[in-house]
Amino acid sequence: MKSKLQILTLALLLMGAAVAQASDRQLLKRQTPEYPALLKKMGIGGTVKLSALVAADGTVKKTRIAGGNPMLGELACAAVSKWKFAPAAQASDETVEMVFEPKSASVSIK
Repeated sequence: MKSKLQILTLALLLMGAAVAQASDRQLLKRQTPEYPALLKKMGIGGTVKLSALVAADGTVKKTRIAGGNPMLGELACAAVSKWKFAPAAQASDETVEMVFEPKSASVSIK
């Protein structure tokens, strides 16, 4: 029983270190998506959450919408796929949130 607890504790520590490493990845180049006039006119906005698989060399290899409006999500994914992160020892998953505000036609990145 004691060894199972130790293994579980070690696994949790390693998972925590991996998450911390992913969030420490420095963003070198960022592109903000254009807010389409039609979506602004229709009042379509909100927060989009997505996940980006970043290769060891810092390029974004894959993006996936994790929540929010699918139309805005596609715009966000297209922009994030052009981002560049600092190189690291291994690939990482990065979480990105973008807020599309139709009143001001602006996009902010969290």
